[in-house]
Amino acid sequence: MTSVSSTTSSTAGTTTSSTSSGASVTTSGTSTTTSVDWDSLIASAVNAKLAAATSISTKITANEAKIAAYQTLQTNLSTLSSGLSSLATAVVNSLATNVFATRAATLSSTGDVSASSALSMSVKNGAATGDHTLTISQIATAHKVMSATQSSATDALGSSGTISLGLAGGSSTAISITSTMSLQDIVDAVNAQSATTNVEASIVQVSSGSYRMVLTATQDAADIQYSSTSGDDILNKLGFTDGSGSFANVLQTAQPAEFTLDGITMTRDTNDISDVLTGVTFNLLQATPSGSSINISIGTDTSQISSALQTFVTNYNAYRDAVIAQQATNSDGTASDSAVLFGDSTMRDITSRLEAALNTTVGGLSMTAIGLSFNEKNELELDTSTLSSILSTNLSGVTKLLSAQTTTSSSQLAVVNTGTAPQSFTLDLAVDSSGNLTSASVNGDSSLFTVSGTTIIGAAGTAYAGMAFTYSGTTAQSITVTSTSGIASQLYQIANSTSSTSGSLQTMISGLQSRDSDLQQKVDDITAAAATYKSQLQTQYANYQAAITSADNTLTYLKALLNASSSN
Repeated sequence: MTSVSSTTSSTAGTTTSSTSSGASVTTSGTSTTTSVDWDSLIASAVNAKLAAATSISTKITANEAKIAAYQTLQTNLSTLSSGLSSLATAVVNSLATNVFATRAATLSSTGDVSASSALSMSVKNGAATGDHTLTISQIATAHKVMSATQSSATDALGSSGTISLGLAGGSSTAISITSTMSLQDIVDAVNAQSATTNVEASIVQVSSGSYRMVLTATQDAADIQYSSTSGDDILNKLGFTDGSGSFANVLQTAQPAEFTLDGITMTRDTNDISDVLTGVTFNLLQATPSGSSINISIGTDTSQISSALQTFVTNYNAYRDAVIAQQATNSDGTASDSAVLFGDSTMRDITSRLEAALNTTVGGLSMTAIGLSFNEKNELELDTSTLSSILSTNLSGVTKLLSAQTTTSSSQLAVVNTGTAPQSFTLDLAVDSSGNLTSASVNGDSSLFTVSGTTIIGAAGTAYAGMAFTYSGTTAQSITVTSTSGIASQLYQIANSTSSTSGSLQTMISGLQSRDSDLQQKVDDITAAAATYKSQLQTQYANYQAAITSADNTLTYLKALLNASSSN
């Protein structure tokens, strides 16, 4: 709305003037001129109404800063718990993924042999640790035979017939050969059936105009078997076989692998042997000379423990840095504007619990024993030399210091998994008349565990979730389960629970988000009311302006009448 001027009549005989914000009044002789800034009046009135919304918006902004800070802590703690999961438990079996179940094999040799040239191997998690001695008498080889020399690989051979091809003990397949087929065509026909026959064909160019076809078994220790079932004897015409039907050019005979492990002699039809030691695969590469042997040592892969601890240090310091940022102060000792969680009890409680867990002592060992300490900057650091030393001398002590440990009072109840929050309790096992396990309960509650065959699993959502056992007994028993938590296990539980969707940080975040939602609704209500008020003022002031305009017109008319009367 624009400013409007009006003129009124006055009986004053003197001249005065005055000014004020939003309006000016000038009196001259018998005429008064007034200018009113209606827009300023409306803006001032509306802004007064909006002042409350501005104050509330400031609170929302402050809450959003706290939410962001809580979410940063939540993310850091989630990362911390993820990194600790591999250190939190120490159950050793083929399904275990913790670092204490990882395995590494060290090879050395006795005599005139290179261990790495004769053997490669892989070891799965949970494999039994120990030392072994291996000698290799011979490695398994595949049967390989060759044809006579052919002058062309692409010219038609002019022979036709059907052959049956396969490996001894396996499946054979009929392959038809026509007179228009070349050596390459026959190779293609053989390879088209190799998935069934386990025989592959290839062509070797010996020299210009000299080609030989080679048949190779795709499995070791099995002879290639061949017969001509109709028409020409194709392989005989190609020079694979002699007059007696035997292969004439044997490049490599089929033989099994022969080896001795810890004094036990064994044979296998392959060089990739995975059925001798559970979780261990041997890849035999060459025979060991007489008097030579390969020494195998299978143990815990301690490099995985070191790596997991270094990850923990990095993640813990990231959380610590986020906490320190929320404890920043100004030079006068007051909280920094960026420290929106300064003095926050939830943050302080989580940090105190983590610090208490770090100070745990188990079996006389503490974090300093494995090389963990705080430096002059109060940052957690890892002395890898100290860690390496204790891992080589007291691995079991390190395992107990860091991880959750669960034992049972009966050898018939084996621990498959401790879970990340192990419990100590008495497990009551019931069996039927045939000795089959029917239920597992704690204090009479059988809903805490599910039973499937001989496996007992903690029910999801309970304190026993993640725990698992196998029972080999056939009678009802009450078995005591005892669990302890090491440093990593405690830290994991704290970080995981507080950063979860039902944890203390999420509770604070959800509370602030709910509060902000309520506050924003108030802002929206105030803003809407202010808009309505503005519209009302605009109507009201428009009416005022109309009245002033009408008065001006009346004054002008009266002045004209007076002037006319005076002139008469």
